[in-house]
Amino acid sequence: MDTTLDDPLVGRVLDGRYRVDARIAAGGMATVYRALDTRLDRVLALKVMHPALAADAAFVDRFIREAKSVARLAHPNVVAVFDQGTDGPYTYLAMEYVSGCTLRDVLRERGALQPRAALDILEPVLAALGAAHRAGFVHRDMKPENVLIGDDGRVKVADFGLVRSVDSVTNTTGSVLGTVSYLAPEQIENGVTDTRVDVYACGVVLYEMLTGAKPHTGGTAAQVLYQHLNEDVPPPSATVPGLPVALDELVAHAAARNPDLRPYDAAALLGLTLDARAQLSEAELDSVPPQARAEERSSTEDRTSVIPRPVAEGQQPVHHTSRLQMPTPPAPAARSRDRRPRRGTLLVIAGVLLALGLGTGVWYINSGQFTQVPNLLGKSEAQARSELTEAGIGVKRVERRFSGVFDRGTVMDTDPAGGKRIRGNGSVTITVSRGPEVVAVPDLTGKPLEEAKAELTRTGLAPGIVTQVFSQDVAQGSVISTSPAGGQKRAPDTAIALVVSKGRPVQVPNVAGRPVDQARAALQDLGLKVETAAEQVNSPFAAGTVANQSVGAGTQAAAGDTVTLTLSKGPRPVQVPNVVGQEVDAARKTLEAAGFKVKVERPFLSFSNTVDAQSVAGGQNAPEGSTITLRTKGL
Repeated sequence: MDTTLDDPLVGRVLDGRYRVDARIAAGGMATVYRALDTRLDRVLALKVMHPALAADAAFVDRFIREAKSVARLAHPNVVAVFDQGTDGPYTYLAMEYVSGCTLRDVLRERGALQPRAALDILEPVLAALGAAHRAGFVHRDMKPENVLIGDDGRVKVADFGLVRSVDSVTNTTGSVLGTVSYLAPEQIENGVTDTRVDVYACGVVLYEMLTGAKPHTGGTAAQVLYQHLNEDVPPPSATVPGLPVALDELVAHAAARNPDLRPYDAAALLGLTLDARAQLSEAELDSVPPQARAEERSSTEDRTSVIPRPVAEGQQPVHHTSRLQMPTPPAPAARSRDRRPRRGTLLVIAGVLLALGLGTGVWYINSGQFTQVPNLLGKSEAQARSELTEAGIGVKRVERRFSGVFDRGTVMDTDPAGGKRIRGNGSVTITVSRGPEVVAVPDLTGKPLEEAKAELTRTGLAPGIVTQVFSQDVAQGSVISTSPAGGQKRAPDTAIALVVSKGRPVQVPNVAGRPVDQARAALQDLGLKVETAAEQVNSPFAAGTVANQSVGAGTQAAAGDTVTLTLSKGPRPVQVPNVVGQEVDAARKTLEAAGFKVKVERPFLSFSNTVDAQSVAGGQNAPEGSTITLRTKGL
C-alpha cells in the first residue's frame, strides 16, 4: 500500500515554492520527499525535519550546518544542497534529486559485488570524502544508505547531517552519534572524531561490498560495539575464498583499529585504493562472488543513533595492529618475477651445466636471486619508489610517522635498511616523515590566496574553508586572517580556515527602468561585470529597458562581481473590465483589482455618480499598470 497517500506533506507547497510530490525515505530525524521547485521547474529532493524535533535547537543547528557545509563543497560526487528554510513547523533542506537507488538497495538485492564494481563505487565515494576532508569537514556517518547510485551510474555521497569541522572536534563525555555497524573504535571509546573515522567506515563498507555481509554482527548494539573495540575486521577472503590478497590488505589498512595505522584521510585512502586496483588482473577484478543475498538484520544497526559508550571507568580497550598491511602497486615485483628464468629454460641450462660437470645450485643462488636495498633516507617518496623499481624491488607498504629530523614527505626509515640484501622479488616497507608533531601556523596576512595555500601545504598544514569578506585595507584576493591565527601550533594536516578580502565594497545602483546600454555603463564604471539574461519578462517598464537586476540596488558588491540584467518586454497586456453603468467607487475597485490605475472625469455641473464611458472599452486589452479614464453622465 502506498503510504505516501497518508502523508500530510504530500501535495502541499512549502514556502510557496516547493510542491511535495511523493515520499522517498524516512529516517530517525527527517523524511525525504521528491518535490518540484515551481520557480525553476526542476525536480529536487526535499529533506524535512520531523516537526517534533524542530523545537530542539541542536537538531535545527545540525540541519543548517549540513546545508552550509555541503554548499561549500560543490563536488560532483556530493549531493548538492540548493536551499534551506522553514515553513511553519517544517524545517527543510532542498537538495539535488538523484534518480536511482542506494548502495544498501544494491547489497540487499545482489549481495556481494564483483571487485571491479566494489572499487567503482568506493573510488568516487573517497573522492567526495577527500574533498570534504581537505575542506576541513568529517562526515561521521558513512554507510551504504548514504551512498546514492544514479540511473546514469554516477555515485554521490549524501546526508552530511552529522558533518563537523575537523578543527572543532571535541570529546563527548557520555554518548556517541553515528551508526553502530560503521563506528570507529575511537568514536566508541572516547567520542573523538577526525578524518580517520570516515576512513574506518569506508573500510567496513568495502568489506560489506566484497562479502555481502557486515564484519561485526550481534543480537544487540552493545555486542557490535564490543567487537569494534576488541576484534579486527576479518579479511574478506575468509568469507569469499579466492578474493585477491590486495583487497584483504586494503580492507585491513582502512579498518585498522588503531587510527594511527590508517590513511590519514579519504584522499590518502583513494591513493591506496588505486594502487590496489592496479595490482589486480582483469580476471580478478571480474571474479564472480557467491550470489547469496546479504543477511537481513535488525535495522537498528543501520540507523544513525545516539549510543552510550560501553567502556567502564578505568577500562582501557587494547588496540591491536592490523594483521594485514597495505602494499603499493606490485609493478616492480611483477617485473622482477618476469625476469626469472622460465622452468623449461632452467632445465635446459641445468642439463648443459651438468654435461659440463658444474652444479646448478650455486649458479641459481648467485645469479640475481638476491639484490641490495638502495639507501633511500632523505629522499622523497616518489624518488624512493623509482629507485626501488629500478632495483626490481616492490613496496610492501608506506608508513608515516612524525619526525623532527627528516623533512615532511621524505623517507626516514626502510625495512630492510639500505645496504641489506633482499630477494629479487621481495618488497620493502618505507617510513615517510610527517614532519614535526606540532606545526606553527604561518602568518599569511596580506598574501594572495593561492600563495597562502601553497605555504600551508609546505609547512604540513592543509588549506581549509575560504570565507570572503569586504576589506578597506587588504587587497582583493589576499588573506585578511586565518583560524587558528599565525603563530599558534597545530598537528600536521590540520585544516586552516582562511578569510580572504573581496576588496572595497561597491554600492550597487538602481538601474531598473533604464535603457540597457546606460545601465551596463553605470555598473561597469563601478568595476562590476554585467551579463544580460537570455529571457525577457513583462514589467511596468518600457520594452528594452531593465526590468530587474540580480544584485539589488543598495547592496554591497565587490569589484569583479557579476550583475545579471533582465530586460523588459513591456507591461503585460490585460483585458479591461466593462464598468459602464457601475457606480464610480465600484468601477474604480474593479479596474484597480485588474491592475490598472483609474482617473475620473466629471462634466461641468454633473451630479451623477454613474460611469457613462471609459477610455478603453470593456473587453479590449491595455498594458498592465496603465490608466483608464472614467467619465460620468452630464446634464
